[in-house]
Amino acid sequence: MPTEPDVAPPAVVKAADALAEATRTGVACPPVRTLIDGLATAYAVQQLNVRRGLDAGRRVVGRKIGLTSPAVQRQLGVDRPDFGALFADMAVADGGEVPAGRLLQPKVEAEVALVLGRDLPHRECTVVDVLRAVDFALPALEIVDSRIAGWDISLVDTVADNASCGLYVLGGRPVPLAGVDLRAVTMTMTRGGETVSEGTGADCLGSPLNAAVWLASALAERGDPLRAGDLVLTGALGPMVPAAPGDAFEARISDLGSVRVAFATNGDSE
Repeated sequence: MPTEPDVAPPAVVKAADALAEATRTGVACPPVRTLIDGLATAYAVQQLNVRRGLDAGRRVVGRKIGLTSPAVQRQLGVDRPDFGALFADMAVADGGEVPAGRLLQPKVEAEVALVLGRDLPHRECTVVDVLRAVDFALPALEIVDSRIAGWDISLVDTVADNASCGLYVLGGRPVPLAGVDLRAVTMTMTRGGETVSEGTGADCLGSPLNAAVWLASALAERGDPLRAGDLVLTGALGPMVPAAPGDAFEARISDLGSVRVAFATNGDSE
């Protein structure tokens, strides 16, 4: 992680505290965009809460990329993706169940996950760099969540809120990229057997590889490059779908396989 000042500015601390309190209590907070003044400050808020997590013994295992859909970028008035940190304790087993009350207002989206076998230290990363660095790919479900009430978010809100990270689920069959065209993969996600989201690799910045190139370059520019062993969630292949207690989701991504998760009802035990 890049070096941060020992004492963060008061606005950064106030926004970070509001988001942390929402996580602790399970009560969403108002937007934090009124407290902070731009994207750099929003990332400082994110980094402060990531550092607090590390200090509490949590372990960062990779990064997620958000805002890879041109439609969502237009909605928020931005022209670039964003990123957040993935912690080990965000992982849910394939076919597992999310306990009731674990998240505030979850939504599910299907993605391609990449696991790196080499570092990506270059500020001008290329697709060739990424292809050489990736050890294998997996189908994934990202369960996004927002600590902001009613998902009333702008770009700075979601960045400050760790890119709206919640949980993630990885399929269990690692697939080398040799012979797989990630731009051409197709995705179908069902909820209770009914199709609720569809898309292709091209719907993620033209290809999940393009998203990974952007992330690697952005992190290297910040002095915090992707490293061997890191997990990268490359961004949604189709629309995200709200999740409710009792829902069961399955995503199938051509050439990569499938991945499943369920949401417990209030009466279920873990």
